[in-house]
Parts: sequence; structure tokens; C-alpha cells
Amino acid sequence: MEEHLSVGRVAGLAGVTVRTLHHYDRIGLVQPSARTPAGYRAYAAGDVERLREVLAYRRLGFGLREIAELVDDPATDAVAHLHRLRGLLLEQRDRAAAMVTAIDKELETRAMGKRTTPEEQLKMFGAQLYETIGSAYPATRGTEPRIAARVWDALGDARTVLNVGAGTGSYEPPDRDVTAVEPSAVMRAQRPPDAAPCVAAAAEKLPFEDGSFDAAMAFSTVHHWRDPIAGLREMRRVARRVVVFTHDSSDSGWRQRFWLTRDYLPEITGLVAGRPSVDRLADAIGARREPVLIPWDCADGFLEAYWRRPEAYLEEHVRRAVSVWTRVGPRAEQRAVHRLRDDLSSGRWTERNRELLALDTAELGLRLLVAE
Repeated sequence: MEEHLSVGRVAGLAGVTVRTLHHYDRIGLVQPSARTPAGYRAYAAGDVERLREVLAYRRLGFGLREIAELVDDPATDAVAHLHRLRGLLLEQRDRAAAMVTAIDKELETRAMGKRTTPEEQLKMFGAQLYETIGSAYPATRGTEPRIAARVWDALGDARTVLNVGAGTGSYEPPDRDVTAVEPSAVMRAQRPPDAAPCVAAAAEKLPFEDGSFDAAMAFSTVHHWRDPIAGLREMRRVARRVVVFTHDSSDSGWRQRFWLTRDYLPEITGLVAGRPSVDRLADAIGARREPVLIPWDCADGFLEAYWRRPEAYLEEHVRRAVSVWTRVGPRAEQRAVHRLRDDLSSGRWTERNRELLALDTAELGLRLLVAE
């Protein structure tokens, strides 16, 4: 006979009140599967697993209605929830790291006898990953025309396009009617005056009716979303065609293909461990997968862009415009930069990667997902 835990025991272990568990039962969020002879609630292992998921999402700031939709998703099992929660916690860690960085900077400023402005003091409480790296974008992040051509061609005959996670609008097609969605105020502020109108919203909750657009696109942003699968399904809901530029890290050998991750920054493996695979992303919207090669002189400074120009990774402004460097933390970053600088000076980098110098393009796992 399956063992059950009493409501008091569950409350004590979970760190919540019995009243909270009673409320979850009443609204149908977590309902115990049994009752004791005296009529008290009793929780089986499956009930506890569901409660664990509910509490985890709750402590990440989700509302009860949102949580109910997440835990009742028939396409998401317990393992998928754990991967999703891991990714959300990593994002929360990134926000905390950004606040620590802001505090460290203020401590340094005060140690020099200076004071930060009230605006600077308040900014740390709104810090998010893009708020931390966003100000560096104009220096190195722009439109790579050869990749843009692939994206725009995949949009087909779409006249109205929704750009989700639009950032500064680098890849928005100039000959279509574009509406942008971007949650970061820093990124929105950097959009050019003639850029498409931009709505402050998240991918997981697009404020548009079903079928509002001919196509929806997302460029190098899915990995920043709270729930990539939910965001992609939202794109599919509001548009008949979906085009997504992302990265395939599902192949066990992908890290070995790029010398930066292989030899200098192995921590990246941990960063992608909780993400949905590119196959899951594609399956969520019924998309085909197309490889995207990176030209050696790529104009957009994303992580892999400098695969034939290793000296670029020694530049602070280049690294600040790529979220990975913020996410791995200063210790890993400094170690990687020092080791790369030494290997470039000694010629070791050239010895290891000599075959790259003759290539015009490289296949490093970038993918275009196209759902029609």
C-alpha cells in the first residue's frame, strides 16, 4: 500500500502553513489523493511531487493561475519541469550576480570617497541580464547581412511580422510591417528612432490575439526566455509562420567544435544543461531545422562570431555584449582571457587551430527553425 504523508508533515517539510495547503486543495492546485480515517488530508508521492513543482514556481514569482497552467501541461513531465526550473533558477542567479556587480561597483566608488547618484543606486534593484550587458550592444552587435538574408528569406511572403525578444532591432526586415516585443527597458531605449514600434512584454505572454500576424520571428533570444517552449507556442498562436534563430547544444560533441568552449570556457556546458534541446524547440512548433554557417568576418558579435579572430575575445567591450561572459562569472572569465592571451602570444592557439585559418565559414551549431 502506498505510503501517505499527513498534511501537517507535508507542511513542515515544505516550509509552508497547513492553511496554504488547504487553500491549494480548495482551488484544485494540489489536491491530496487520500484521506485518513479521521478525515484529514493525506499526500501520496505524486501529490508531493506536484507540490514541489508548485512551490518552486511560486518562489520564482509566478502567480497561482500561471502555475496551474504550467503544472497541468500534458506535454511536460517531472523531468522536463526540473529542467525548466533549473533554467529559471540560473536566470535568477544571473540577476543576483548582476546586483552583486552593481554593489561591488558602488563599494569601490565609496572607497574612493565618492557617492553614487540616487538613479545609480536604484538601478541595481531592476538589474536583469540584458540590463547588465545591454549598454554594450551598440559597440559590437549589429546586423550580419548574410545571416539576415537567411532569416528574411525564411519569412516568405509574410507582410506583417512580430519580432519577439527584439532587442535593438538589428534583424528586423526593412520591407515588412514589423511589430517588436522586448521586455528590457535598456534594449528598448537603444532602438533607433525609425525602428518598428515596440511593446514591453515577455514571449510567454504575448498581448495579441490568435493569428494577428503573418509571421513571428525570434533572433538569438530564446535562451534568455523564462520558458522557451511556452514562448514558442505563443509565437505559433499569434502567427501562421514562425522563424527562430537559435543554437543547437544537444549534440554531445558540440562543445568540442568551438575552440573557445573546448579549451577556455568549459563552464558553458553547465549553462546550457537545463535548456530544452533544439529538437524539443522545433517539435513544439512543428519546425524544420536548418544549419546556419558563420562567416569569418561576421558583423554581429555574438559568442561564436570571432571563431577566426581570437584576439577579439581579449577585448572587454566585446565580452560585455555577450551574455555568456556575465553568466559564467568573473573568475571563469578572467581565467579564460588570461589563458587565451598566453596561447596567442606563444603560438599555441595557432598550432591547435591552424585549419580554421583557411576557412571562410564555420558550422558551430547555429540553427534556423522554420515552422510554416
